[in-house]
Amino acid sequence: MTLRQISAQEYDDFRRYLEQASGIVLGDNKHYLVTSRLNRLMREFEIEDFAHLMRQLKGQRASKLHEQIVDAMTTNETLWFRDTYPFEVLKHSLLPEISSQRKGQLRIWSAASSSGQEAYSISMTIQEYLSSRPGSLPNNIQLIGTDISPTMLRDASEATYDKMSLSRGISEDRKKRFFMPQGDKWRVRPEIKARVSFRELNLLNNFAILGKFDIIFCRNVLIYFSSELKSDILNRMAQCLNPGGYLFLGGSESPNSYSDAFEMVRTPKGVVYRVKELVHKNNPFAVRRQV
Repeated sequence: MTLRQISAQEYDDFRRYLEQASGIVLGDNKHYLVTSRLNRLMREFEIEDFAHLMRQLKGQRASKLHEQIVDAMTTNETLWFRDTYPFEVLKHSLLPEISSQRKGQLRIWSAASSSGQEAYSISMTIQEYLSSRPGSLPNNIQLIGTDISPTMLRDASEATYDKMSLSRGISEDRKKRFFMPQGDKWRVRPEIKARVSFRELNLLNNFAILGKFDIIFCRNVLIYFSSELKSDILNRMAQCLNPGGYLFLGGSESPNSYSDAFEMVRTPKGVVYRVKELVHKNNPFAVRRQV
């Protein structure tokens, strides 16, 4: 089927809309991707041209069409235990540290959790740690997964995955231990799912309502935002971390140049970032090293 072409001006108009609505910044090289994905949605919603599409989007920011646009433009590429090392760092460095502190609760946030693989991978890592050290972690363990896409959050809450999804990062051993068959699919076991809850959240909005966390996973997310928004998100995440709390970023991401609220910590299994001691002046995001 022939694609309805989007002009350079129309592409720029759509980029501005998407950044204002979600914070996602599209580069100059995404013209064809946007054209193909918007064409599919225009056919689905029986929208005749791009001008009509933009009028509907601007007039109904909370519409089903807006939700589908965000879904289409957000890369929901995810897999179990992605990149491996963050979960090894969690198991071999951070959880033992938390065990030694004898905290009353442990709270972890998976930002941009997509269809749930990261949040459930964290819960499985905790289960593996507890299997060799029963009772070593707080009884109250909360994992919060957030995402901008309602569609992805519905899939995450279902906690049910097909064979193709499980082939991406789950070993046969983990499949047997952490999933149970449900028809032609596999469902996350109750003890893994019980720690995890999901909620819709745009990282542009206030996330202080989520409370304080010991660990935040915000991996392969910042690449979609402008430099200004990267700084804003990182500084607000620093405020959401308990003293000494940790932040995981993607392998190609770093807080350098965007925030001085974190220091790099090298562990035998990989790198993680620890929040520095913060001193709040008139500017709530002002940061300096505590002497």
